[in-house]
Amino acid sequence: MADLPVRPLVSRLYMADAFGESRLRRYMFTPESTFFASESAIYRRNVSRQSSKSAIHKADTLKNGLIVVWPESGAQSETKRASRFIPPFSVDVMARWRYLAVTRRNVFKTRAAFHTVLSAPYDGAGNVNSKRKKEEGDMGQLDSGNAAWILTSASLVFLMTPGVAFFYGGMVRAKAVLNMMIMEAAALSVTMVIWVLWGWSIAYAGTSVGGVFGDPATGFLLKDSMVSDGGVFTSASLNSNNYPVSVDVAFQSAFAMITVALICGAIAERVKYSTWMIFVALWITFDYAPLAHMVWNGGLLSADGAISQAIGAAAHDFAGGTVVHINAAVAALVIVLIIGKRKGFGTQPFRPHNVPFVMLGAFLLWFGWFGFNAGSAFAANGTAGYAWVSTSAATAAAMLSWGFTEKIRTGHYTAMGAASGIVAGLVAITPAADVVSPLWAIVLGAIAGVLTCLACGLKFKLGYDDSLDVVGVHGVGGFTGTVLIGFFGEGTGLFAGGDWKQLVVQLIVALVAIIWSAVVTGIIAFALEKTIGWRVTEAQEVGGIDLADQGERAYDFAGTASSVLKEVK
Repeated sequence: MADLPVRPLVSRLYMADAFGESRLRRYMFTPESTFFASESAIYRRNVSRQSSKSAIHKADTLKNGLIVVWPESGAQSETKRASRFIPPFSVDVMARWRYLAVTRRNVFKTRAAFHTVLSAPYDGAGNVNSKRKKEEGDMGQLDSGNAAWILTSASLVFLMTPGVAFFYGGMVRAKAVLNMMIMEAAALSVTMVIWVLWGWSIAYAGTSVGGVFGDPATGFLLKDSMVSDGGVFTSASLNSNNYPVSVDVAFQSAFAMITVALICGAIAERVKYSTWMIFVALWITFDYAPLAHMVWNGGLLSADGAISQAIGAAAHDFAGGTVVHINAAVAALVIVLIIGKRKGFGTQPFRPHNVPFVMLGAFLLWFGWFGFNAGSAFAANGTAGYAWVSTSAATAAAMLSWGFTEKIRTGHYTAMGAASGIVAGLVAITPAADVVSPLWAIVLGAIAGVLTCLACGLKFKLGYDDSLDVVGVHGVGGFTGTVLIGFFGEGTGLFAGGDWKQLVVQLIVALVAIIWSAVVTGIIAFALEKTIGWRVTEAQEVGGIDLADQGERAYDFAGTASSVLKEVK
């Protein structure tokens, strides 16, 4: 039979590994309800950072596949259909067909009749394992624990962007706090729209183009991930960890949001809101999504990529040392160099207007980071638990080491320093949370706290106005954590039983990420500068960007004073 269009019909892939002839006959339908698909027509999915290792991807290597579809029309009952069996194939032929795909809607209609077929034991690594405990879940059956954990993690990561809003909002002067918070709101809103349109497809869903980006059309408007079931939208499939791909879409969108949200801290108090919104849309499309594809979806910078293969060591970025922190920091630096300094930079102090806001933001970030790191295990398992522990250990060490460094330099333990140290530790452990031992996690955090504290003073020596130290904290912290995997990574790092190869691959991947971000951001930022412009006018900046761009102020002190005077009279 000629190939038929598969994608609109198929929603899940199930293991049917070398079923015996009699077993297949029992669940075979009439010819009009069955058809075959060649390798090119087999339904493929590319849904998560771990998808390249999933059993679903192993379908790509098959030369033939069996597609069974239960029609939704017709008056015949499922029981009657199930009695109309045919024995068209021999055992030898059927042994070569390993994957069975069924329409999602009819799985629910025929769950009892076909439970045996749809419950082939699966060990999570592409192998049938009859000894696997039943409670761990079978391929094709929803793991509600994993689904709940990843959806919770997505919500925690989403919370990080409001956390950044408070963190950055407290650091700026009172006349710019609303502008900072609305820029964070734009990071949420614009990113989400772009993610639904084509960002998801470029990063995770589309067919890879040269290992650099995915085809934006494959998952446009999430058509690869969401299906309508009786007028109600649901996930098109389960991924390799047996939770809905729709949850992956949510989780990864939150990562994109927080990444772009970090950038605006460097350009605080002087950038037009309209230009920022346009930049976010362009940057997510041309910078973030391709880099996420390269690192987390089997691309050039991934563990299976060309660089890792050439060196003989697998590059590692657990939760975003390169994709999130190095990427955002380099982008921030490039924009700062293009738009220039704030008026008064280097000659007058720019003191934070609300330190409690800063501390609140830091605590929210620490809380949200459990979704960021522990959620990147993509399952409610021991790795997630350890990521929680290593994240907190490194963060605590970084806060303390920043404080000690600050005490030596200035004679004080400041609240601003404690908040910045917390964030620095969170950033540094992000790429390494699953591969460094508890001891090395503490050491990594302590090193990052010292280095980032010292790095934040470089802007005054080098003359770039990174308003809220995005480069010093996220750039230096992200690079430190990424590179230190080459020293502390269990079994691969130079100090943890490995050799020099892991260090080399981490350095190269970090440098390529820096170059990528610098080039792409530079093109976007320069184009915007030469067209609509980045800066508000000098008068608007001096008077306060909140009043100039938003037409309002965060604190109505004049109104309060006037009200008091009226009451006294």
